[in-house]
Amino acid sequence: MRGDGIELAFGYWPGRGAPVVALHGLTASYVNFIGIAECLHGRVPLLGFDLRGRGDADKPAGPYGLAQHARDVAAAMRNMGLGASVIIGHSMGAFIAAALAAQDPALVSGLVLIDGGFPLATPAGVPLDLGLNAALAQRIAQLRQTYPSRKEYREFWRTQPNFPCEEWNRWVEAFLDYEVAGESPVQPKAAEAAVRADLGEAFQREAIIERLKAIRVPTMFLRAERGFTPDQGPLFPDELAVQIQALVPQVEDIKFPGTTHYTIVLGEKPAARIADLVCELRERVESRPGNG
Repeated sequence: MRGDGIELAFGYWPGRGAPVVALHGLTASYVNFIGIAECLHGRVPLLGFDLRGRGDADKPAGPYGLAQHARDVAAAMRNMGLGASVIIGHSMGAFIAAALAAQDPALVSGLVLIDGGFPLATPAGVPLDLGLNAALAQRIAQLRQTYPSRKEYREFWRTQPNFPCEEWNRWVEAFLDYEVAGESPVQPKAAEAAVRADLGEAFQREAIIERLKAIRVPTMFLRAERGFTPDQGPLFPDELAVQIQALVPQVEDIKFPGTTHYTIVLGEKPAARIADLVCELRERVESRPGNG
């Protein structure tokens, strides 16, 4: 699908009516939403994009950044004939969803921001790789690594705490299988240069806050109880949620107990709950005056 001068890969899960549009995180892909999409089956279609520099989308030298991703999504939506849609964003995708709402409000009828969308603090003078979390620096390093096969790549992630054994499922495996390219060896598809360029915008607090202030549509902010792993505190604790509510007064703040930044979208129970919330939000925005 044509974006802003590049080709974006996408996945589509059918349903009734116009699709909701899903935007993934920093190193992820549209398959990040496979669980939510399957839980929406027969109710609401879901369209997920691979953003530039990720998955099977084009990987140009540049430009990158939240505004550029939003331009890509806007162009792709228009090329598909989509009008105002509910936009779901996870992690970096939540920042892009907010940018899309600010830049092209006619394309956004509602927002579901999942564990992202608000700037996280970074200590002054700390190198970028260490500012957000050591886990992000480790994740960027993993983009350079190769693995003998998809099976070995899955088994590597089985040893990591990001996906607790009780949350390991076929959705996680599908996500990981798509995340790498090649046959033997395999390597993550996300381009390191793209990831680094976009990560630099995660700390541009003023621009992000201005986009949040511009949001005028019904918005849900869904927060994981834990961080990247179960032993970490949340990326978005209660005090940050209060700040978000001050910027977006209409936001509904919902915390997901027992979830991490990853399992909030790929865990079975949270994916089912998010699907229900998406249906609720779409019904609400479609019933608003002027929408039907």
